[in-house]
Amino acid sequence: MAKAKYDKHTFPKLAESYARDGLIEKDIAAKLGVSVATFENYKNKHVEFLESLKRGKAPIDFEVENALLKRALGYDYDEITEEFEGDSTEPTKRKVIRKHVAPDTTAQIFWLKNRKASHWRNNPIFEGEETKKLILELSKETIKNINEQLEKDY
Repeated sequence: MAKAKYDKHTFPKLAESYARDGLIEKDIAAKLGVSVATFENYKNKHVEFLESLKRGKAPIDFEVENALLKRALGYDYDEITEEFEGDSTEPTKRKVIRKHVAPDTTAQIFWLKNRKASHWRNNPIFEGEETKKLILELSKETIKNINEQLEKDY
């Protein structure tokens, strides 16, 4: 890939625009005509470039977060159907049906594992002196059981 020289006037604007369109960084790098490694260097060396990426990503990230939250909680919507008679271009009947989309447990799990990782990930992180004591006691008990099993086997 031919290396494009960094242009402080156009690259930040282009990167922001591409990010706002939902492109991932690999695709933004390709659009700018640079490798992913060069793209990473630009982010590290040019503050205005990194900030423009953040500005471009923010609105689409916000939309996706809201969509995930909406899906996790469930929502209601109106389904509108129209009937036409003959060659009429205007509907003769219009029916509005209120529908409900149930909360999605997969979206809930994803949300909780990312937003409340210390409580909801597969191996939760526990904090505090009581927890440390409990872990130490369990570790000692486990070692004792292993030693007893080894003595029986040999």
